[in-house]
Amino acid sequence: MDQFVIEAKVRSETGKKAAKAIRATGRIPAVVYDEAGKATSVTVDSVQFNKAWRSITATTLVTLDVEGKKYDAFIRDTEYNIIKDEVLHADFFAVSNKKPVVRTYKIQYQGTPAGVLKGGFMVKHVPEVKVKALPKDLPVRVVIDVSGVNIGDVFRVKDMNLGDKVTVLTNAEDSLVSVAPAR
Repeated sequence: MDQFVIEAKVRSETGKKAAKAIRATGRIPAVVYDEAGKATSVTVDSVQFNKAWRSITATTLVTLDVEGKKYDAFIRDTEYNIIKDEVLHADFFAVSNKKPVVRTYKIQYQGTPAGVLKGGFMVKHVPEVKVKALPKDLPVRVVIDVSGVNIGDVFRVKDMNLGDKVTVLTNAEDSLVSVAPAR
């Protein structure tokens, strides 16, 4: 997947009136937080932002171009108006590609367990895992193939393969999926 580039301009005005005026020009008020917690108020183009925001996950890096200075950042939070179907405000978290970050992923399951095909039923135990990696090495999503799990088998965190550059912080013995026999 290509990395999205979102152009931003520094803003000095803050508050409700200023935010409303910014939105009227087709831009979205936003804040960029760095690793030290310093906040910079910016505006981003609503078309560019929405294109990226609707296509990525919470663990996808975007390139934020703040008046020529580029940051790798996660979209940390958004304020959304569900009635007007528009983003009102965004928070970005700028990260360094030299320091690992910790992210939590919801687990996505692929395939039908062999035990389910034999009459058992799948039991999901842990819904998410915590991983640590450099921002550029983070997976887009965590998908596990459960097609090899038979009745009585357990798929554990240690059975996942996310590559050499990703460290799983969740307990290796935690069960992700098991197949129980039918009663």
